[in-house]
Amino acid sequence: MENKEKVLAKMQSEAKPLRPGEIADLTGIDKKDISKYIKELKAEEKVYSPKRCFYQAK
Repeated sequence: MENKEKVLAKMQSEAKPLRPGEIADLTGIDKKDISKYIKELKAEEKVYSPKRCFYQAK
């Protein structure tokens, strides 16, 4: 599984919005990479930001 897919899967499995640091802790992926994947997933409209610095899968 690609890291971006791991990030999306973790966001889908959580019932609450997550910060990039929390996603990094849960997945073991570097926080800088998490931010890059979130940006790509937002462009693909698979995640959104319900409030500043928090992200959730659609």
